[in-house]
Amino acid sequence: MAIFNGATAALGKAAKALLVMLLSGLFVAAGVTTAPAARADEWRDKQYWLKESGITEAWKVSKGAGVKVAVIDSGVDAKHPDLKGAVSGGFDASGSGEADGQKSIGAKPEHGTLVATILAGRGHQPKDASPSPVPKTGAAGPDGMVGVAPEAEILSVSTWLGSPNPSGKSDQDQIPEAVRWAVDNGAKVINISLGSTTPQWPQSWDAAFLYAEQKDVVIVAAAGNRVGGNVQVGAPATIPGVLTVAGLDRKGVASVDASSQGISIGVAAPAEDLIGGLPGGGYAEWEGTSGSAPMVAGVAALIRSKWPEMSAEQVINRIVATAKDAGPSGKDPLYGFGVLDAAAALKDDVPEVSANPLGSIAEWIRVHRRGNLSTPVPLPTAEVPSAVPTLPEATVPAVKAPSPRDSAVGAAVVIGFSVLFVAIIAAAAVQLRRAAKDPSLTREEPATGAVEKVDSPGKS
Repeated sequence: MAIFNGATAALGKAAKALLVMLLSGLFVAAGVTTAPAARADEWRDKQYWLKESGITEAWKVSKGAGVKVAVIDSGVDAKHPDLKGAVSGGFDASGSGEADGQKSIGAKPEHGTLVATILAGRGHQPKDASPSPVPKTGAAGPDGMVGVAPEAEILSVSTWLGSPNPSGKSDQDQIPEAVRWAVDNGAKVINISLGSTTPQWPQSWDAAFLYAEQKDVVIVAAAGNRVGGNVQVGAPATIPGVLTVAGLDRKGVASVDASSQGISIGVAAPAEDLIGGLPGGGYAEWEGTSGSAPMVAGVAALIRSKWPEMSAEQVINRIVATAKDAGPSGKDPLYGFGVLDAAAALKDDVPEVSANPLGSIAEWIRVHRRGNLSTPVPLPTAEVPSAVPTLPEATVPAVKAPSPRDSAVGAAVVIGFSVLFVAIIAAAAVQLRRAAKDPSLTREEPATGAVEKVDSPGKS
């Protein structure tokens, strides 16, 4: 069911997963082009979103220090020059990668590194640079990718999606396991640049996303791409409480190719003419909401670094409340609440809210799954230290035989009505017989209801 959203159609068709057919053109955009010979600082100059989305201004307030962001994707190459020191841990949920989650796997193994460099790239010094004093803490190198939250830490959680998994583990197993591991290992923000062709998600995901909500974790997801087959937003971006990100073209308008639409969209961010790092140290041009999502996840990390005690619902509200309205007035299915404004999200005064403006998975489960949220049930696993889910497994109610007392009462009622019915029929038959013998008994009374006196013949 799950797929990578940062793609366009030119990369071909994807394989089927357990639940639904994976979209064509998964992961990276049609124009993923590499240019290893180009100087890295030329790539730095192409990061237009840093200024246009207010990120460079937001850095005056925060750069994401002390915040762990989990990237649930195809694995992140921690050896990329721009990610040196950025990846602080990881896990493989696929059963086919490396234990630290840093092996690039799946149909498009480069996808996770592309996402991670946009989110928390740190740049690097050019190889021919002369020795210089150690840069101040948090200062990004002059070359390469600098992410939205260059001081945040990345947890790489690798999943195998987009083609048959050698280990046989489906997305039904990988996604909830990945989310749980991220929460249990300190992630305050989770980026999921994955999606599907359907708004529904398997019930096996419920408890994991509920667990993240209860543990106060911000989850950011990509809306998907029309060219990739996602005309409408698909799961997990449809899960209540998730901050779903739509895509913009270079003019700041909803992208025709690199974005989908839906009522669950919270905010929009650049999705075209993007660049990112590739495993092995290269760079690529790409497009899609897979790149929009880490921009917003990075802003969430900036906020959580500035205000460590701020709740996840307040973080999400701060991002959507400060977004620049676009399209029809108010929230709409193309832009959500509007276009990302990182500077405003970090600097504006935003009133607190009593609930997540994008909903709650707990409330959705209560209404739609009729789940019991009060009794935690352990999730058996021999491999991953994982938290317990808060929902029991679905069960079929046991059939109960009716009690003897209930049966006796029901029988008595049926017999009683039967006797009464027979008595009424008998009385009616007697009355009809009498009426046949005495015609006066069938005389109609006046419409007024007054009794009319009839004298017998022959009497004066």
